[in-house]
Amino acid sequence: MSRVTIYPAEGPLRGTVRPPGDKSVSHRAAILGALAEGTSRITGYSPSEDCARTVEALAQMGVETRREEDVLVVRGPGPAWGEPAGVLDLGNSGTTMRLLAGVLAGMPGFRVLDGDDSLRRRPMGRVVHPLREMGACLDGRQDGNLAPLAVRGARLVGKEFTLAVASAQVKSCLLLAGLLAEGETWVQEPLPTRDHTERLLPLAGIGVATRGGAVGVRGPARPRPFELRVPGDPSAAAFWVVAASVVPGSEVVLRGVGLNPGRTGFLRVLSRMGASVRVTPGAGTGPEPVGDLEIRASALRGTEIEPHEIPGLIDELPVLAVAACAACGITRVSGAGELRVKESDRIAGVVRGLSALGAHIAETPDGWVIEGPSPLHGGRVSSLGDHRLAMAWAVAALGASGPVELEGAEAVAVSYPDFFGHLVTLGGRVSGGGDGDDGSAGVRPAQGG
Repeated sequence: MSRVTIYPAEGPLRGTVRPPGDKSVSHRAAILGALAEGTSRITGYSPSEDCARTVEALAQMGVETRREEDVLVVRGPGPAWGEPAGVLDLGNSGTTMRLLAGVLAGMPGFRVLDGDDSLRRRPMGRVVHPLREMGACLDGRQDGNLAPLAVRGARLVGKEFTLAVASAQVKSCLLLAGLLAEGETWVQEPLPTRDHTERLLPLAGIGVATRGGAVGVRGPARPRPFELRVPGDPSAAAFWVVAASVVPGSEVVLRGVGLNPGRTGFLRVLSRMGASVRVTPGAGTGPEPVGDLEIRASALRGTEIEPHEIPGLIDELPVLAVAACAACGITRVSGAGELRVKESDRIAGVVRGLSALGAHIAETPDGWVIEGPSPLHGGRVSSLGDHRLAMAWAVAALGASGPVELEGAEAVAVSYPDFFGHLVTLGGRVSGGGDGDDGSAGVRPAQGG
């Protein structure tokens, strides 16, 4: 694992950054393009390792893809992908595994989906069991609850589902399976989640119906080729929003950020904490709203993050915990038990990491409580192989009183390969980056020493 040292900010963070393309949109767009017959062009496709795994898996099944600068070109054969010669290695990407499970369940052929140790620990029964109800033939460890997953394409029949857990990945898996199924497939969630799939399907010529809080598709339906510009990932932007909020005097501009209401819950929380964030909507014509964010440092206050808010900011909770350390008063997170089955147990990871840096934080079964202001000092922390923890500890270091040594810094490449480079662009300082300090794993050496 690579180790880097991030130093406290020596002055305000200043500058402009364009976050990488949205991971969630990129995964879905590549898969829809592969299901269409013809050529789709996806501009701004995410450079993340996770999204590269989706493209690699499609290529192993005979889907033609190529990169033209920042454009991913997908030449789809329709729903007739080939059988790969070996196992599809999806790395750390739970999104790839869950979405492909839905598509491959209704497509002729046999495939095995596998990944790294982290992915093998993540719950897959939440997609396997409903897909079996549609007629799918899937199996895996612990009766399909854990990867590897073996998928043999079968005839699917549409069905109505009421989900017990709010999950955009499960919803999208079932809707994509519904495209290859006979009849209507409906998904009802306990709480609204991000709606990227529902927004992309009409772009590809697929009708989407709503009924109360449920969303549905009628199959079989075949997407048509499309062109799409992927917005900047709001989850990536969140790290700079918090960093600029807590480092005194900072002024940072983020360009082209996705403003999907299902992804901007962290902005609503930061707003009530007193953050100064100006949102300027853009004039994009795609299915996703896009705009610019201007952030100025400000005094923050504690807040309650309640269960109904969690689906809209689940990925941003680690860095919101960093913001809470700089806030006056108590910040309490509840209803976030889903964090325990992410790339790591993020509840335990957040508490362990911030405690190592001196935070007044207590773990609860479904979240944490932070008493602020809780000044952070330098120390040694680990990413636990989790990209969001790695980036949260880098942001924490910017506001700490001493350097923070981060083990497992290479994890940032899972979602944001240029993260450390952008940190330097905004005025931060980082050294190290691999056993030989060679800048590996997307870690850029420090500027100015």
